[in-house]
Amino acid sequence: MLNMSEGVMTISFDGVVAYANPSALDILGFSEDELVGKKFAGLFFDREENDKFSQAILDAIYDREHPHDAIAPYTTDGITRQLRVVTSFLQDNGEKIGIIVVFSDLSELMDLRDAVKSMEKIRALNEQLNLRNKLLNETFGRFLSDEIVKQLLDTPDGLNLGGSKKKLTIMMSDLRGFTAISERMDPEELITMLNHYLGEMTEIIQRHNGTIIEFMGDGIFAIFGAPVASDTHADDTVAAALEMQARMEPINEWNKERGYPDLQMGIGINTGEVIVGNIGSERRTKYGVVGSDVNLCGRIESYTIDGQVLISQSTLDNAKAEIVIEKEIVVTPKGAAQSMTLRRVTGIGEPYNIYVQDKVEEAPEKLERIIPVTFYRIEGKHNLQKPFFGGIVALAPDKAVLDTSAELKEYDNITIDVGEKLYSKVIEKTDDGFLIGFTSVPASYKKWLEINKK
Repeated sequence: MLNMSEGVMTISFDGVVAYANPSALDILGFSEDELVGKKFAGLFFDREENDKFSQAILDAIYDREHPHDAIAPYTTDGITRQLRVVTSFLQDNGEKIGIIVVFSDLSELMDLRDAVKSMEKIRALNEQLNLRNKLLNETFGRFLSDEIVKQLLDTPDGLNLGGSKKKLTIMMSDLRGFTAISERMDPEELITMLNHYLGEMTEIIQRHNGTIIEFMGDGIFAIFGAPVASDTHADDTVAAALEMQARMEPINEWNKERGYPDLQMGIGINTGEVIVGNIGSERRTKYGVVGSDVNLCGRIESYTIDGQVLISQSTLDNAKAEIVIEKEIVVTPKGAAQSMTLRRVTGIGEPYNIYVQDKVEEAPEKLERIIPVTFYRIEGKHNLQKPFFGGIVALAPDKAVLDTSAELKEYDNITIDVGEKLYSKVIEKTDDGFLIGFTSVPASYKKWLEINKK
């Protein structure tokens, strides 16, 4: 067990204090509310007696090539302490995003007259600092979530491999037709658009106490209820998902201003017992979750179309707030022994009060002449090679009715050959065929439609 008497503080490169442990608050003379989330400069620059301490922090912020080690006096409540200030770097996927400050009160050591005792105590302090810096560097190199980082800072054995079984709620989101979008966009613009989208989603998830486990390309994999335990994890997840869908409108306005395409997102949610903890090897570790309920969440997400939030029965059972259910759908996930009922959610009551409006849907208009098409099924992210044939008998801007003898099921994903791939999802079977929703419309579609409607 490491000595936790050292103060530990993290500061982003924009000067905001992101974290401070109890020892840091005690040494610096602040409460957590007074320090965390505030600009370092605004708190310390007016205190001239602590200029050397402030300068030690500034040196670390501005010099991003080397760690720093300094001894500086620090005065609070009329008491002056001699602090050893050691800094290293806070990293996110190898990129330096801030500094880690570890400081200890050396006042007693510096007052000791017995040189032998001083050297022994200094040596012990150095060993503790080295261990603490190693822990911090390894921790911040592996984990991204603030909640995970805080838990590890307060739990010295937090890097040990292994996990525990916990009941929590899992969320997976995905952009519809993003593969097709990525094939048509300039790489730099694609990354700019994707980063803006992921940034907006991250802010919502973290505000609702979620922990992002992984960005899977355009997808997001997050959990609620760990590492910080919560008895409202199901409600928090649903609230976050609804707010994420509501945020898509301003995101697409932002995209439109820059000539980027509209993005369509689906979200699947499931609650269950999973193994959560540090997964991997001594060389490479990640905080993650595994279990059948994780896989089931991925299946639930695959059934969504634009703007939908689908939840399992387990999530509904664990929710404490009032959940507004727009529709129930029965599906049979691949590999499942029996069908399951999913709920399409459009709102959650107190204390969240978040509601989303369904898009106004225009019914497909029957065509005077059937448009023959060739289409392919999609398994996972890949087209199957076998072609199927049918005809478009009715059409709306974002959907169509497909008449075919092929055996299609609700929520099957298909691509229609319109010169490029028109990505679609089967919504339901109708008297005239299959109602399909377009999930990604290529640039060639408009010209193809003009030619075929003549």
